[in-house]
Amino acid sequence: MPMPGSPPSPAKLSGKVALLAVALVLFAALPGWAEMAGDALPQPLTGRPGDAARGRRIVVDRRVGLCLLCHSGPFPEIPLQGDLAPDLSGVGSRWSEGQLRLRLVDPARVKGGTIMPSYGRRRGLRRVAPAFTGRPILTNQEIEDVVAFLATLR
Repeated sequence: MPMPGSPPSPAKLSGKVALLAVALVLFAALPGWAEMAGDALPQPLTGRPGDAARGRRIVVDRRVGLCLLCHSGPFPEIPLQGDLAPDLSGVGSRWSEGQLRLRLVDPARVKGGTIMPSYGRRRGLRRVAPAFTGRPILTNQEIEDVVAFLATLR
């Protein structure tokens, strides 16, 4: 039994180093993770600003964004909106664009155990549909479009 304050055994240290390496690989899979500030990704993922009209189309299209399967919002023309997740009404008043961006790119970084899918990560995911293996649900530009739209919901 090691004495208190003694250095860890090489086996324990190599396990911790391996765990750290895995964590770094997973974090590297998150676009812009190095620029994370608290619970936000303040820098856009692309060089083009998001287009709110395109973002709205992504949010309401159940085959693209899938948002309204779980969320509801100010979309009176869309029947059968979800009630598993927060209402999107006023989301632009509750969170900054950077906070919205992180919640789309990798929501588990904000709330562990969330059922919301990661729209931007490519690696380190489990239970991924074959069509999405190795690719994100949305492109970086589509994420920026959705962020631009959600920011208008005040």
